[in-house]
Amino acid sequence: MNSSRTSFCSRSPSGGFCLKIAVIGTGYVGLVTATCFAEMGHDVTGVDIDPAKVEMLSRGESPLFEPGLDSLLESNLSGGRLSFTTDLSKAVANSLFCFIAVGTPKGDDGSADLNAVLSVSRSIAGLMDGYRVLVIKSTVPVGTCDLVEKEVSEELSRRGVAGTTEFDVVSNPEFLKEGAAVEDFLRPDRVIVGVSNPRVRELMRELYAPFVRNGHPVYFMDVRSSELTKYASNALLATKISFMNMIAQICDKVGADVMNVRSGVGADRRIGMPFLYAGVGYGGSCFPKDVKALIHTGARLGVEMGILREVESINEFQKGWALRRIRELTGTPAGKSVAIWGGAFKPETDDIREATSLTVLDGLLKEGARISLYDPAAMPALREIYGDNVRFGESPYSVLEGAEILLLLTEWRVFRNPDWPKVKTLMSGNLVLDGRNQYEPSELLRHGFVWHGVGRGCATQNP
Repeated sequence: MNSSRTSFCSRSPSGGFCLKIAVIGTGYVGLVTATCFAEMGHDVTGVDIDPAKVEMLSRGESPLFEPGLDSLLESNLSGGRLSFTTDLSKAVANSLFCFIAVGTPKGDDGSADLNAVLSVSRSIAGLMDGYRVLVIKSTVPVGTCDLVEKEVSEELSRRGVAGTTEFDVVSNPEFLKEGAAVEDFLRPDRVIVGVSNPRVRELMRELYAPFVRNGHPVYFMDVRSSELTKYASNALLATKISFMNMIAQICDKVGADVMNVRSGVGADRRIGMPFLYAGVGYGGSCFPKDVKALIHTGARLGVEMGILREVESINEFQKGWALRRIRELTGTPAGKSVAIWGGAFKPETDDIREATSLTVLDGLLKEGARISLYDPAAMPALREIYGDNVRFGESPYSVLEGAEILLLLTEWRVFRNPDWPKVKTLMSGNLVLDGRNQYEPSELLRHGFVWHGVGRGCATQNP
């Protein structure tokens, strides 16, 4: 290892290198990244501009709902491997790797806003006193690493140290599923690393060595291929979801069952079962934003992205499934009592960004429905938006009293096996709208419910 870098490395008890890492940005990706690197024995400093957040994290309190994160945060803080600060200069001075994990929000035209990434890059360049590796962990469009390299070079030139201060810029996109992010980071299916300089390849290999002892690969590739891999992956997963939702619409028209179709299609090893679920649309921080960003990239390059525009269109239509069903089956929602199970865009997270629940709640409230909702994690975020316009319960059953309609939006485990006789007793009506195809229609029919699924038709009580 080059002598200019050894001050940032030491031998760990396991015999590997303990590397010094700064992670700038302690949002979802940054906090998981920092905590998991510390868990593998590296010396990690998390940096954020929010003093209150840094103080909270330093106490071992996570602002995120993510299974397994709290315990790792506490153990690595107490073990001295992890710390948090607002002082970027201290973090850069003590670290070889500077991971940039700040937000890249969606612009009005669908493009990714790179202002934070470029600003942090300039700030790091203004503090560097020797070789550093700038690792772009944020989700960024193709060409961003080139922009970062340009910004850093210009800042070093302005300081008059361009000839003596070396650096590398690496693309290292994240592939974390909310609700399983810790497991995904500690035991990844693959690690993607985009490098343009061979000298940094071995550093990145050493950094990730503890994470891929399960035999899963680290793919080294050119920087632009790495940047595009992230968007291509999320866009393809979103496409599978919208494709099955399109098939579900056909199933409803012809009386087919989308779950049977899924079984037959998913058995093809070229296709597979994952993400072939019909439902009420995808949401979250990744798929909607990344699909839009890839469409924008295509438009900028003169490439027609018609298939992804249709993916978006199908997804937006699918988010209206519950409202359409309520209108078709009961007429206007005005004055009706609707109980909703689930508000997060998926289980095991409190994230409501682009969640279908927002579309449903806005539509039902606009049409005068009375709404009660329970979600194990997302209610604080929903309460900030809807306040007293929605009644939030303390348990799944607490929102059912007097409800004419029960609507499942998020497939949390707590909703998987309800006490249906109890549900029937609490509700004043008997309509169950299963937005995740979680329930067995015959069981609900046996308990006297009218059940509707997505692309599965309906099960109705005999008169």
